[in-house]
Amino acid sequence: MKTVIQGFHLPRYQDLPNMGLYLEQTTKYINHFLAPLGCIEITSSMISNYVKKGLIPSPVKKQYYADQLAYLFFIAIAKQVLSMENIIALAEQQQKTYTVPVAYDYFCMELENMLYFVFGLTDTVEEVGVTNTHQKNMLRSLIIAAAQIIYLDRCLAVPEAE
Repeated sequence: MKTVIQGFHLPRYQDLPNMGLYLEQTTKYINHFLAPLGCIEITSSMISNYVKKGLIPSPVKKQYYADQLAYLFFIAIAKQVLSMENIIALAEQQQKTYTVPVAYDYFCMELENMLYFVFGLTDTVEEVGVTNTHQKNMLRSLIIAAAQIIYLDRCLAVPEAE
């Protein structure tokens, strides 16, 4: 179980494709990175619903770009813990303080940090980022809860593991 998480890494904002991915490509791209978590997957119909609900910007000529991919990674993790209304509220709070690239990269670093800690790959939780804001604390709380749920799901899926 630890070895699967040990290799877990989300692409940073600068590494997200910004050439435009069609819906099926977007789904495959995101699920490829989320696969080690075991319990989280996104579908084309989910993405379409997120666009309809205004959770992510509409695709441009049916293509999704870096900002939309960043939002989709965030939503895929956040929906493990929060209602869609609360996901919207948290995203709006983040947007008041941080740009999408800054918020997304922090999200990635913090998620990896917490997963490594929860799965026993590190003994301490690192302090990620340089600011201490209400928005950052809310995001960290979401990530702590999500990491715990991911851990429990993995344990229940493989009860005799490690």
